[in-house]
Amino acid sequence: MFKNYYQGKKVFITGHTGFKGGWLSFWLKQLGAEVKGYALAPCTEPNFFNALGLEKEIQSEIGNIRDEAKLKKSIEDFKPEIIFHLAAQPLVRRSYLEPKLTFETNIMGTINLFEAVRQVKSVKTVINITSDKCYENKEWVYGYRENDPMGGYDPYSSSKGCAELVTASYRNSFFHPDDYGKKHTVALASVRAGNVIGGGDWSEDRLIPDCIKAFIKNETVIIRSPNATRPWELVLEPLSGYLWLGALLNEDPKKYSGGWNFGPADKDIWTVERVVSNICKIWKTGKYEIVLNTDLHEAKLLKLDVSKAHFYLKWHPVYHAEKAIEETVKWYQNYYEAPSNIKKYTLEQLKNYSLQAKSLNLIWTE
Repeated sequence: MFKNYYQGKKVFITGHTGFKGGWLSFWLKQLGAEVKGYALAPCTEPNFFNALGLEKEIQSEIGNIRDEAKLKKSIEDFKPEIIFHLAAQPLVRRSYLEPKLTFETNIMGTINLFEAVRQVKSVKTVINITSDKCYENKEWVYGYRENDPMGGYDPYSSSKGCAELVTASYRNSFFHPDDYGKKHTVALASVRAGNVIGGGDWSEDRLIPDCIKAFIKNETVIIRSPNATRPWELVLEPLSGYLWLGALLNEDPKKYSGGWNFGPADKDIWTVERVVSNICKIWKTGKYEIVLNTDLHEAKLLKLDVSKAHFYLKWHPVYHAEKAIEETVKWYQNYYEAPSNIKKYTLEQLKNYSLQAKSLNLIWTE
């Protein structure tokens, strides 16, 4: 897959102990990459990183992205060719409680990484993973395109919009595509995904983890914004886009540098209540209750336009929302039934996803 690009490559991942970072680390190991991660210790127990025993699979350094010197040394020591930047404070509601920490982590942490990249000559490709919430949300029915204005109402969304502006500034000032091979040798892109779901996420204040934690205790899950719509997608969907973009950036840095959206089809933009209802059916014993809560602002409507990825990367999602939710719930069911076999089951999910992508003739499967 991915033209065998990652075989033997040194890949550095910030945020590798998190949900998406853990899945990315796991997939890269299957592709034959040598992986090093830099992140805080897992913030929940259980967590995906420990559940799969990834500390035995990759090099792992516990550190804060705000620690510029330690981050730089970690990258210098490893000498990676590719960097995926996922380390972040990723929660909207927590950003109201800790706005300063959120801005420091998501903005200055990104700057710390880029400053290290400027000085470590082994790095050739950098992909900054931000969020669909980086856009100035006008609550309209149109999907946001890569050239729409950045924004953000809450501290988290604003910090991600700022991280995108920082990325654009560094790309223009230090890693300009037109200067590639003349003044520098770094290809820099940023990527935004929708509401990413999948097994192994136990984060606070996220819809599916909240459902699973309630069901395990035989409690009723409470949903506060039943009519809010989001672009739901299985974690493997955006990761396939990130990995494919990384391979293409190596081939043609000028063409593929920039911002990219990776999201589901329009029919997979579901309301919160519809998602929870489907989870309950799959879990079989799950129940939910609606308790409206308007104490903090949350976007009601959000979608991405992924035309650019369709046209230039030939990337398309593999699963629809029903399948994404089913795969997610089944991962948790398998974990709680046989935690010692979860690595095998995770690999099975990855293989099945890749086989389905291949049956659709998606170019990254070649």
